[in-house]
Amino acid sequence: MSDCIFCKIIEGSIPSKKVLENDDIIAFHDINPAAPVHVLVVPKVHIESLEALNEQNIDVVVKIHQAILQVAKIMKINSKGYRVIANCGKEGGQTVPHLHYHVLGGTCLNEKLI
Repeated sequence: MSDCIFCKIIEGSIPSKKVLENDDIIAFHDINPAAPVHVLVVPKVHIESLEALNEQNIDVVVKIHQAILQVAKIMKINSKGYRVIANCGKEGGQTVPHLHYHVLGGTCLNEKLI
């Protein structure tokens, strides 16, 4: 999608501070972090949200979760713990219409989300 900020990051026209990249996934630091470690894990294929997952693209979820495990190790938060969030839709807090997961850690996170 030509107006999607994550698609522009994936194509390289907008810079990012990458943590991980492979053929299917890109992970980069959030520009407005909510925790000391705040990395976004994004599939390279444009999928608008969790609601847009279907039989043709559901396999990307496994690849995202594999990347999340790698990101946690790279950022050295895998042993103490971290939070993974996927916002879905406007009322769910999704501000970019491209499926993505937030990996948060580096501090003791409160159990409350709102």
